[in-house]
Amino acid sequence: MTSDTPEVPDALSRPLADTLAAGPVVLDGGMSNQLESAGHDLSDELWSARLLAERPEAITEAHLAYYEAGADVAITSSYQATFEGFAKRGIERERAAELLALSVGLAREATRQAWAKGVRRPLYVAASVGPYGAMLADGSEYRGRYGLSVAELEAFHRPRLEVLSAAGPDVLALETIPDSDEAQALLRAIRGLGVPAWLSYSVAGDRTRAGQPLEEAFALAADVDEVIAVGVNCCVPEDVDHAVETAARVTGKPVVVYPNSGESWNAEARRWEGRSSFTPEEVTGWRESGARLIGGCCRVGPGAISGIAAALR
Repeated sequence: MTSDTPEVPDALSRPLADTLAAGPVVLDGGMSNQLESAGHDLSDELWSARLLAERPEAITEAHLAYYEAGADVAITSSYQATFEGFAKRGIERERAAELLALSVGLAREATRQAWAKGVRRPLYVAASVGPYGAMLADGSEYRGRYGLSVAELEAFHRPRLEVLSAAGPDVLALETIPDSDEAQALLRAIRGLGVPAWLSYSVAGDRTRAGQPLEEAFALAADVDEVIAVGVNCCVPEDVDHAVETAARVTGKPVVVYPNSGESWNAEARRWEGRSSFTPEEVTGWRESGARLIGGCCRVGPGAISGIAAALR
């Protein structure tokens, strides 16, 4: 804790699971669009993770904007941060581990700044763990089926999970997972880390992006004690209702949901296309169906998160 930041009352530092049990929790929105709106160029395979090394203060500012907009949880900029991805840029393993840990530290600093500015509610840090395909930076995160075994995917994810967990997040966000095989690998990899997690699939209709039925995909996490919520993210808003109902019914756990704006990502052109179909008013229906962690993903900014917070509170 920095010397110019007031001590945080115990009421603002309770575990996320306890806060979830008391009512809905608001997630933040898209990190990349917030950074881009501030003028940062993210046209790079590392995406927002590049700024961990080059402009870390910009990441803290982005987190703070979401906290001030009403978010209770900041998701770190580590989605596309991997040892392999950093190595492609000539960043050695020790430095890569420092940058992964820094992603948690920057979000934690934003919580301190938010409390110092008068925010008076519990604030949490979720360490983002993106899929294997995010490291490839070729759009395969929206397809899955990488040709790797569950054991190979577990070996890929475990070292990054160990570093992120040691940095002290409140929860691990296993997010935008397109494939139940990769979900199985991640559920193995989080064992023994001592940090709770949520598992969030990227979906199309009633199936994962890789084509597996959502009932089967969600069922993988039903009996995993480390998992405190299951759901979907980085999907169109129209796919949320069925996913929320299915996740709640199959797992009995709180549901996490943070869709995109409704626009679609053109991986070849590296740009968003189409029109937004996301409205903050939709969240009340998601809450009634079992959603407890609710926010937005790509192209959902602080304004929309403010609307979600108002609708839920």
